[in-house]
Amino acid sequence: MKILIIEDEIGIANFLKQGLEEENFEVFVAYDGQSGIEIALKQKVNIILLDWVLPKITGIEVCKLIRKTDTKTPIIFLTAKDTVQETIEGLKAGANDYIKKPFSFDELVERIKIHFRDENLNQELHLGNITINKLQHQITVDNREVVLTHREFELLFYLIKNKGNVCTRTQIIEDVWDIHFEYDTGVIDVFMNAIRKKLNLSKEQELIKTIRGVGYIAND
Repeated sequence: MKILIIEDEIGIANFLKQGLEEENFEVFVAYDGQSGIEIALKQKVNIILLDWVLPKITGIEVCKLIRKTDTKTPIIFLTAKDTVQETIEGLKAGANDYIKKPFSFDELVERIKIHFRDENLNQELHLGNITINKLQHQITVDNREVVLTHREFELLFYLIKNKGNVCTRTQIIEDVWDIHFEYDTGVIDVFMNAIRKKLNLSKEQELIKTIRGVGYIAND
């Protein structure tokens, strides 16, 4: 699991990084708001720990900017701001949680685990007669189990998770393949053909439509 720390106090940031790495998390650190946004957009992190008072861009603005493109990644404010109004302001900006400094590291770890647990509860998704469970790495179609390769599984899960939204080939390459440079996106079509064949999806069902020249969309 990947955690992004956006914290300008180097001592606190390094303390959190070391402690969380000892808890077997992969940790990224940004020391100002602008760098934090850049890392958040490049890295597919599972949770963001965000300070309120930051150089260049405040934590509130960072939270709002991240939420424009990412509505799901949990954001936890770590801040000395402690009034009710400030707490409300942080939550309205899009934060999921709020921990006041100074805080217990053990409490922080438990809060993080709660958000990961809540995320995992949503790892079984449905699309028409398809059920996909990420935790068990299992797919069934009308209760018939279907075996996909790892990459096929990740691609199908991504499309179903974003059900109702068009997923461009560039987005898929970046989010599923984790490739952030120019790459032949035609490989996605090869994987989609394999997925459709294994799931025995007829064109009439149109559960996963091809948007010519753009990408794909999953719809019930």
